[in-house]
Amino acid sequence: MWQPSETYPDPAIEVLDPRFEALTLHHAAVERLYHGSRWAEGPVWFGDQNALVWSDIPNDRLLRWDEASGAVTTFRTGGFTNGNTRDRQGRLVSCQHQRRAVLRTEWDGTLTVLADGFQGKRLNSPNDVVAKSDGSIWFTDPVFGISAEYEGGLAEPELPTNVYRIDPDGTLSLAVEGVNQPNGLCFSPDESLLYIVESGARPKRILVAEVSADGRSAPEPRPHIDAGAGGNPDGFRVDVQGNLWAGWGTGAGRNGVRIFAPDGSAIGHIHLPERCANLCFGGRARTRLFMAASQSLYALYVKVPGAPYF
Repeated sequence: MWQPSETYPDPAIEVLDPRFEALTLHHAAVERLYHGSRWAEGPVWFGDQNALVWSDIPNDRLLRWDEASGAVTTFRTGGFTNGNTRDRQGRLVSCQHQRRAVLRTEWDGTLTVLADGFQGKRLNSPNDVVAKSDGSIWFTDPVFGISAEYEGGLAEPELPTNVYRIDPDGTLSLAVEGVNQPNGLCFSPDESLLYIVESGARPKRILVAEVSADGRSAPEPRPHIDAGAGGNPDGFRVDVQGNLWAGWGTGAGRNGVRIFAPDGSAIGHIHLPERCANLCFGGRARTRLFMAASQSLYALYVKVPGAPYF
């Protein structure tokens, strides 16, 4: 059973490089906010509501944690949602395995399909999604959600596993192709770089690609971080300094969040008893790290704000 630390600094926060000390608070500890998911994913912060929404994929629901009361309620069911973000108008954008689509939640609660096929073929199972400052939506499309009934529904893939871009006018285009099972993705703070988890590689790795001059694609990604034996990166985000905070696991001593400097060197690790699938920054100053980890939701106050995009 997980127990919160009764002392500061929390021993779950491991410094691998002195650079990490400047990002942490010595009087903050890892907190478990909720336990009861089957596979927690896709956390997204709603600052206008002081609330967090995240996915519980096998239970086919989105959950909502209220900061003021600590209450957890069901936000929505259906579609086997995985990754979530908010667009530049603050609307929720979600990847759904069962519908094999990316959908936007309008202000009145209705759902708009942004993408569900490419060149006459169905998408595989959109996984993670981010919004760019030009109004475009970028998402990964591996086959995980159609590889079994557990997280969406068994089906044959119709397309290679790619990264796509949805323009503000609704046009869907290839942003990055040739990535073996692309998973988590995020931009650097200035949006000049796109980071992508390549889950199909052995060992798994994080790629980085320079965004094209027109901002519409990120061709020719190159290896950036080798996860090594037992490493399993999933979803991630960056802080304002460009450090990469990555969901990590699987295995004793490896589960949690691994933090990397912009040069790709590991500088810290937040140990959790469960594999962390995805995370986001939130709270009043974007300095609270929310971690969706297997059956639980965790949080940790840190010193550095997350990059100011959803």
